[in-house]
Amino acid sequence: MSEYLLPVLILLGTGAFAGILAGLLGVGGGIILVPAFLLVFTQAGFGGPDVMQVCLATSLATIIVTSIRSVLAHHRRGAVDWNILRNYAPGIAVGAVLGVMVVQALRTQTLQLVFAVLVVIIATYMAMSRPHWRLGDRMPRGWLQGVISLCTGFISVLLGIGGGSIGVPLMTLHGIAIHRAVATAAGFGILIAAPSVATFLFVPAQNAPPLTIGSVNVAAFLVTIAMTLMTAPLGAALAHRTDAARLKRYFAIFLFLVALNMLRKVLIG
Repeated sequence: MSEYLLPVLILLGTGAFAGILAGLLGVGGGIILVPAFLLVFTQAGFGGPDVMQVCLATSLATIIVTSIRSVLAHHRRGAVDWNILRNYAPGIAVGAVLGVMVVQALRTQTLQLVFAVLVVIIATYMAMSRPHWRLGDRMPRGWLQGVISLCTGFISVLLGIGGGSIGVPLMTLHGIAIHRAVATAAGFGILIAAPSVATFLFVPAQNAPPLTIGSVNVAAFLVTIAMTLMTAPLGAALAHRTDAARLKRYFAIFLFLVALNMLRKVLIG
């Protein structure tokens, strides 16, 4: 029993934190869950070539539940822009499935490096962005909408995230108010995670932890969502009375540390 106590406590704590982030920043929590899953699985002796694939798939599975809970909480406040979700849904879903195919072809070290580099880019934007920055007065349409939605789904799967880290900046840069962007980006998580997890369930992973179906570890999924279900509405409530700019900068510092630790594992082991 004591052998499993620490991993379970880590997953419970991480799940609680991820749920709050999903509601508060619209980031889905995956950017926190992937390193936590990697720590738990490798410490348990499952650090094979596909362990990162299991981490990404399991993170995305939790995001389905977290995003649904978060979107419903935001919808009750009338903050979700359903038109954006409908318009971007097809491209995001296709990009997510393409992301699964790439993840399947890459090994753990490569995926760790990709994760670290992308997290550094996201953290840099969070630290440096300003509320007045604009690329346009409305969300892109036509071919540009297709390209952006495809890239959003694709990159999010490589990170094991719900797309909020991409969706929130995208929307605020096009004139969407921050709280509405956070609420709508929570919906990106469902569009990304549902098709990618459905695919991952049929993608077997080598040396996977027990209770893994395809690439999704059911045990880690259940332990994590036990907390995210409780804390996502709390994050959504906090989002409407929190200084988002200051919070983003604190979170950016945390992400830099996460990325540096992932790079250390790749370079040093």
